[in-house]
Amino acid sequence: MAFIKCLVLLLSVAASTDALATPHAARHSVHHRAIAARVADPAPLDVLPVPIRKRADTKRCKQRASSSVLQVSSSTPPVIHAVNTPVPTQPTTTPPPQQATTTYKPVTPTTTTKVAAPASGNQPSFMYGTQTGQGTFYATGLGSCGITNKDTDYIAAVSHLLYDQYPGYSGVNPNNNPICGRSITARYQGKSVTVAVTDRCEGCAITDLDFSPSAFNQLADFSVGRISGMTWTWN
Repeated sequence: MAFIKCLVLLLSVAASTDALATPHAARHSVHHRAIAARVADPAPLDVLPVPIRKRADTKRCKQRASSSVLQVSSSTPPVIHAVNTPVPTQPTTTPPPQQATTTYKPVTPTTTTKVAAPASGNQPSFMYGTQTGQGTFYATGLGSCGITNKDTDYIAAVSHLLYDQYPGYSGVNPNNNPICGRSITARYQGKSVTVAVTDRCEGCAITDLDFSPSAFNQLADFSVGRISGMTWTWN
């Protein structure tokens, strides 16, 4: 910038010198044009452009070796401290132990009503112990106890002698005989069947039993017809 100023100053001085060298006469002002015509105009001077230096060439902003800027060594990795964020814990509620409740229910005793067998003190021999007789079968229907049975029912008829002499029977109405419904278990050659008394047999001996077909078939085949040596007891 100073060089340009100096160049401009030199050009100004040169122009002033030419102006002073040109003759001027105040007294001959009428001849000014003629004199000016004879004097040739000065040739223009070529002004060379001054190259502007870049800022990088001056080295005026170059960082000194003694700069206070600290150089960070790249060989040492930065230390990163991990921050442990505490995880909120959910409160756990432990339910109180439940005490087992015991509900007492009274046990209702089951009562099975059985027709009591007469005491053996003054009773006939067919009323207690094991009886032995013959077994037969017949076509069922309306019996002496007033009950209508089928051949598939497990029933039996006792001898008319036993039926009529059964303790407690008045002999007036056979339907009211206490023997009706009494349970008997008969056995023959390792087989057994339980039947209910619902009728009386006219042709049977006092300890014989006349079965329904289905009950007799539990002891023997129908082809046998009559079995001997059968035993039975009151239930």
